[in-house]
Amino acid sequence: MSTPATDTALDDVLWVIVPAYQEEARIGDTLTALARQHDRDFTLLVVDNGSTDRTGELARAFAAGAPFPVRVLTEPEKGVGCAVDTGFRYAVAHGATLLARTDADCIPQPTWTAAARIALHRAPGLVCGRILARRDEQGPLGRAAFRVLVATAAGFGRIRPAHHRRHGYLAPYRMHAGNNMAITAGLYLAVGGMPRRPSPTDRAFLNRVRRHTTAISHCRAMTVHNSTRRLKAYGVLTTARWYLDRGSGRHTTDPR
Repeated sequence: MSTPATDTALDDVLWVIVPAYQEEARIGDTLTALARQHDRDFTLLVVDNGSTDRTGELARAFAAGAPFPVRVLTEPEKGVGCAVDTGFRYAVAHGATLLARTDADCIPQPTWTAAARIALHRAPGLVCGRILARRDEQGPLGRAAFRVLVATAAGFGRIRPAHHRRHGYLAPYRMHAGNNMAITAGLYLAVGGMPRRPSPTDRAFLNRVRRHTTAISHCRAMTVHNSTRRLKAYGVLTTARWYLDRGSGRHTTDPR
C-alpha cells in the first residue's frame, strides 16, 4: 500500500534555499537569475557553508536591493548536506510550507520558481526538475557530454538492483538533482531531511522519500543550468563514479 505525501492542503509560503561554499566567482550569476524570476513571491535563504572567500559578503550585499526578502545563514559544519538540512529546517521553522533548492553555481530559468510552485500544488510531494549544462562553461561538445552523462545516470538508476522496489521502495527510481528540486515542508520533515554529509547526497535523499511515499514527480518546466566544472575537472568516467558514490579517485571531492 502506498503512503501519501504528508501535506494535504498547502499554504502558499515558498522559500528558496541556496547552499554555498567558496562561490564568490559564481554566486552573483545565481542571485541575478533569482532576481529575474517571474514569480518573486518567495524568501531567499543563502546558507554559507563556512566559506573563507566573499560568498557571504556578496549574498548580504545582494540582500540590500533584492526584490524579495533575503536571509543569510552560516553553517560551519562542512558538507552540502549539512548546509541544505540547516537551511530547510530554518525555513520551515520560520513558516515555509514549500521549499525549493538550487545551488550557488547554477542558473535557474526565469520561470523556475513559478514552475516549482505550480508543480507542488498539482502534486504535493517531491518534484524533480530538469538540468542542463551552463553555456558559459563548456562548448557544444562539453554540453553534449553532460547530456549523455545525465541520461546515462538516469537510465542506470532505473535498472540498478539496489533501487528495485523489493528493497522497500514505494515509488520507482527517477533522476533527482539536488540543485533543482522542490518539496513540501511536511514531507521534508517526515523523511528525516537531507543526509548531513558531504556530496553526493541526492540519491540518498531521493531514496528516503521513495521509502515514504509515491508522491514524486518530474517537472520539465523547472529548469536549471548546472555547472559542469566537475565534469571538466574529473572527466566523464570519474564523474560517473563520483555520482554513483564510488569516490573521486585521485581527485579532491571539491573541484573548485
